Formats: sequence, C-alpha cells, structure tokens
Amino acid sequence: MDQTAIPAIASLRDTESIERIALRDRDMPASTYELLGRSAERHADKTALTFLLQGNAEEEPYRLSYAELFAKVTQTANAFHALGVRPGKAVSFLLPNLPHTHFTLWGGEAAGIVNAINPLLDAEHIAELVHASDSKVLVTLAPFPGTDLWDKVESLRGQLPELNAVIVVDLANYLPEPQRSALKAQRGPLPEGVLDFDELIARYPADRLESGRVIAPEDVASYFHTGGTTGTPKLAPHSHRNEVAMAMILAYAISLSERDTTLCGLPLFHVNGVMVTGLAPFFVGAEALLATPQGYRNTSLIQNFWKIIERYKVSFFSGVPTIYAGLLQVPSEGHDLSSLRYALCGAAPMPVELIRQFESKTGLKIIEGYGLTEGTCGSCGNPPAGERRPGSIGIRMPYCEVKIAVLDDNGQYLRDAAVNEIGNVVLRGITVFKGYLQASKNKDIWVDGDWFNTGDLGRMDADGYIWLTGRSKDLIIRGGHNIDPQMIEEALHRHPAVAMAAAVGKPDEKAGELPVVYVQLKPGAVSSEEELIAHAAAHVAEPPAVPKDVWIIDAIPVTAVGKTFKPALRYDAIRRVFESRLAAIDPAIRVEVVADDRYGQLARILVPGLTAERQAQVERALSGFAVRSELVAA
Repeated sequence: MDQTAIPAIASLRDTESIERIALRDRDMPASTYELLGRSAERHADKTALTFLLQGNAEEEPYRLSYAELFAKVTQTANAFHALGVRPGKAVSFLLPNLPHTHFTLWGGEAAGIVNAINPLLDAEHIAELVHASDSKVLVTLAPFPGTDLWDKVESLRGQLPELNAVIVVDLANYLPEPQRSALKAQRGPLPEGVLDFDELIARYPADRLESGRVIAPEDVASYFHTGGTTGTPKLAPHSHRNEVAMAMILAYAISLSERDTTLCGLPLFHVNGVMVTGLAPFFVGAEALLATPQGYRNTSLIQNFWKIIERYKVSFFSGVPTIYAGLLQVPSEGHDLSSLRYALCGAAPMPVELIRQFESKTGLKIIEGYGLTEGTCGSCGNPPAGERRPGSIGIRMPYCEVKIAVLDDNGQYLRDAAVNEIGNVVLRGITVFKGYLQASKNKDIWVDGDWFNTGDLGRMDADGYIWLTGRSKDLIIRGGHNIDPQMIEEALHRHPAVAMAAAVGKPDEKAGELPVVYVQLKPGAVSSEEELIAHAAAHVAEPPAVPKDVWIIDAIPVTAVGKTFKPALRYDAIRRVFESRLAAIDPAIRVEVVADDRYGQLARILVPGLTAERQAQVERALSGFAVRSELVAA
C-alpha cells in the first residue's frame, strides 16, 4: 500500500479528510490472507519478519521475506484444513512470540478461526477456552527447558476429546548446531500422537489453499478472550473485515509505511501485539521485528533495548506504562536513536511526568492511545503530527466513531454528552465486533442502537480530544493486563472467615494499577491480612491477579440497593497509597479523594504549613502516578 497520499494526522480535520474517501473505495483486501498475499506480490523479497531468540544486539536473527512468510502461512492453513479446521471451527494456540505464532495466526484464519490463549493462564482456564471456541487443533510448545506450556497441555489432554490434533513448535529448531541436536537427543522423541509443526507443514503446498476457500469479509477470523477468566470465558469474535480495516486504520493513525521497522514486544495473544506491530506493518510492507519469545518480559531485551533499536533502525514500537518506566532505567546515551519516530502507549493511563521524563531522555514522541478487544484494537490516539495533550487518549482514529453518551441509572441512553461533560465512552464503526460469542454475555452492551458501551467514563473537549475519567466497569488494569476482580473475590470468598470481599486497583507508578482486596469478616470470625494474602496466592488462577494487599475493614460499602460501592474503595486505595508515600515528608499530611466533574476523581492533598518547598516535595513524590491531585493548605 502506498502511504505517500496519506498525510500524518495533525487534527480531527485530517481524520475527517481521510474519511472523505469511503471505505468501500479504499480497495481493502477481503481477508487477512488476501492482505498478506498482496504484500507478498508487492514486496516479495523484502524482509517481513525478523526474529530475535535471545534479545541481544549481536545475535544472528532469523528472517523471512514477504514471499517466505506468505508461503509458510499457506502451508500452515493447508495443514490445519487437513486436520479438520473449517470455517466456524477453530485452532487454538498457546505460544510465546515466535514466527510460528504468526504462521498459526494467519494460517488459522485462512483455514477457519484462530483462538488466541494467554499462556499465563492455568490448565483449567485453558481448557475452558478450547471448549468454548470449538477448537479442533491446539498448537503449543514442545517440551523445552525453562518453559511449562507442554506440562499444562499434557495435564489437560484427556479433558479435550474434541481435539483432532495437538501440534508442537520445537524451540530447539531455532538453536544453532550442535546445541540443537544435543537438546533433542537429551529430550528424546516427542510424546506419542503429537505432531511436529515444521515436519507437518512441510507436507503441504505453499502456492494455494487446498480447501479452495473463498474468504468473505464478514467471515469470523479470530477469537480473543477478554474480561477475565472466571466462569464461562468471554470470547470476542473478529471478522476478516474488522481486522483488515483495523490494520489500514492503524497504518493511517501512526503513519506507517514500507520504510518502517516496528518492534513487537507485547504478546501475540493480545490484540495490540497482533495488530499494531503485526498486521498493520504487514499491510504496508514494513518490517516487523519480533523481539524474543518472552517479549518485554525478557530482561535481556530490556537491557539491550537501545542497542537493538540502533542496529535494526526501529522506527516504531508499542508498550504499556510499565515498559516505559523500566526503559527509563536503561542508559540510552551513545546510541543512535534517530530512526525512532514514535512509540505508542495504550492499555492503561500513563503518568504525565513519566511521559515528560521519557521524551526528554530519548527525544521520542509518545503517542497515547486507547482501544479495546471489542473494537479489534485501537479507536483513539493522540495525532502524531499535531498537538499531543498528555493525559488524553487523543482523537478518534479514521473510520472509528467515538462519542460520549449520558446514561441513566439503569444504563439506558439518555442523550449525547455536552462538551467536557462526563459520560460513557461508546464506539461504533467497521472495527467494532458484533457481540460476544456467548449470547448471554451481550446483555446491555449496546446503547442508542448499535453503539458499544466500553464501560469507560470520559469527556470530550471542544477539539475532539477524549479524556478518560474512570471506569464504570470494575476491571483492574495492571501494566496493560486486564484483571477481572471477580476472580480475586471468588478466591477470598472460599476462606471460611470471609463474609464479603471486593477487589479494586490501587495506583502504582510502574504498573498503573495493582490489585488489592477489601475484606469484611463474618461475625465472630478471626483472620489476619497475612493469612488472607497467602490464601489468595494459593487460589487465584492468574499470578498477576494475586492481590498485593488485603485490607480488613468493618463493613464493605454498598449502594442503596445493596450492591458493593467500589468507587468508595478505589478512593480509599488511592488515599492509602498517597498517605503512605507522603508520610516520609510529613506524617501529618492527609489525603481526601473526591469525585470530580472534570477528571472523574481528584486527590486533595491536605498539607500543614504549606510552603513552596513543601509543595515541590509533594509534587515530586506523586509525579509518577496517573491520578490527578491538588494541594491544599491544611
């Protein structure tokens, strides 16, 4: 795709200018498979995918041209088809970030539906997702030192009779000789009945789909799970039209071209990694640098980050606030970072001070954005060529409709919000899904007809910039990882002393939020916060969801109808964190957190004997938090 005709977006007027050409006149590919095929025709010998196994700048990378990538995807699609994957049937994958993950993603979509599963989940939740998606094939890692994916899969194989095959990717194949042969000899043959990915796809043609399938734009391409992992998984289906349009829109929004190299460090079971640093660069013929199987979790990658940027002339990457806070600790002086144009930050609010420090240190522009799995990926972003308003999620992306709706107490639409009036952020457009796979999950998700209610609260200023002010949903967002509080609460309710438990997020400088839980004990029951934390650690399925604190209180606050009133608990969590941080300055400082018409919530810092020096001390102490605050003389 030629991006020269698409100027970098500077304002809402540029977005509207792009939209003067209707989507039907944009000559979009009908499917993700056709998208990759077009890029293979236009950029056959150009590097599509570069993979680093270890995360250092000196290692020899694994590279694939666009022609080679498309051939692997085609072979993978044919292998899946032979194993029973059809339109409406899925292939699940449980993989780290590998070239094989891309083969599985796009080959799975060409054969049927691909179902992405978070490898950090426990075996029980993995099985639920395989069942719910009607999967016929599961792709995972072969036994390999330092990984536990095979152990998880092996423990649940007997619970998955619907699977026609389990296919394994052998990480040993990425190792040089003689390590490769030595590891395979030490490990022995693969488990009986398990297929080797590379050996399997080598049997199938690379020049055509043997199924003869003609993929329609409205065919379901993928399932991505969202909203926590308790009970029945909530699966969001994406159509091929959703994903192709999202790739095109992201290319417009961040001004991607075939000259770019994008670094992928976010996981490929999540829409950000798949779309922003995957399908979008493939759409324009850019190079995607897949930075180690663990991505940003690889400490070697973080320590060598600026060397890698310099060697591969990376122009764009996407991260979450935790990543930027970590990279601030890695010296960038002496490295040529001139290739870098932008970095995207989404998934959680980024503290304004962190943005300032990072941009000052690197000279890099951080684009704050916003999106949801239900919207395929991104819906808003600060304009790369225009004014970036720190703390704002920017303006809507082309062809993405976003507005603020005022709802009544029952969640019903009343009216569109006025300028700067807080309401619910709602989405509509070509990238928004049609509803969750399970019909029972679709109650009350639409307002004013076909607008999707994100559950986020925000306001829109006169220039179209959107500011998030809170969440009507209760999700806790830890470093971009969505945590369902119900998972934590159910674990605590299994403790015999607990009457009620309510989990919320407490502010954190690195992760944005960390999970904490408030507990009301049964009358006459005795327990300690230490005992309850240990209980939670043993019973919460996802390690990132284990609460950092358990706070025992006399009574959980409730609404007039008896529902837990979580805003009061979130405010209290902010108060506790801020007062703890400020105690080193003056133990007499107090914090009140109140609802605010402009920011959603505001921390009022009550400082005895407020002076200019004391004000500077307090502001420095709180600068890393995304919560708005104001100082008041006490």
